[in-house]
Amino acid sequence: MKTIGLVVYFSVLAWSVIAPHDYFTWFLESAPALIALIVIVATVRRFPLTTLAYGLILIHCVILFLGAHYTYAEVNTFHLVRDFFGWQRNNYDKLGHFAQGFVPAIVAREILIRNSVVNGRGWLNLFVVSICLAFSALYEMFEWGVAVATGNSAENFLGTQGYIWDTQSDMAMALLGAILALIILSKFHDRQLQDLASSQN
Repeated sequence: MKTIGLVVYFSVLAWSVIAPHDYFTWFLESAPALIALIVIVATVRRFPLTTLAYGLILIHCVILFLGAHYTYAEVNTFHLVRDFFGWQRNNYDKLGHFAQGFVPAIVAREILIRNSVVNGRGWLNLFVVSICLAFSALYEMFEWGVAVATGNSAENFLGTQGYIWDTQSDMAMALLGAILALIILSKFHDRQLQDLASSQN
């Protein structure tokens, strides 16, 4: 399973880096996926994650590499989606920010549970959602910093497409993603955590 994941990761990475829209945007958009690989390689022996967590991380990396190749405003498939629904903008970036809440929610949940950080599922869910929102806010500040530092060069990276509420809607999508991940995947994630604990004993 891990081998398949690595093959998918590096195949999409190789495709993404070949003749992207521009390499500056590619690097900015791909950076989280590249960092994720480094962190996973550094921790896989002493703190392996569940198959669910690794699978979601891989999907998120694919979303990032696709957006990095075209820029979020120019992903071809979402032009068709935009035209079908009569939207004014390409909303692929909203998918990215949804994943920015959905995927970290499961990773954060796993780390909090396995390290017994909080007691009670209510507190667990609150902490998970808060971590995802904090991560989303940090990313928005990073985007702001890049925009201030580079001016017009960051336009493709920001992908606002003239939408004045882009930052707020990005964070709302991350919040929605985190909440839905907890609602949909918590029970399945619990079973995977039990299986992982059994395999380590």
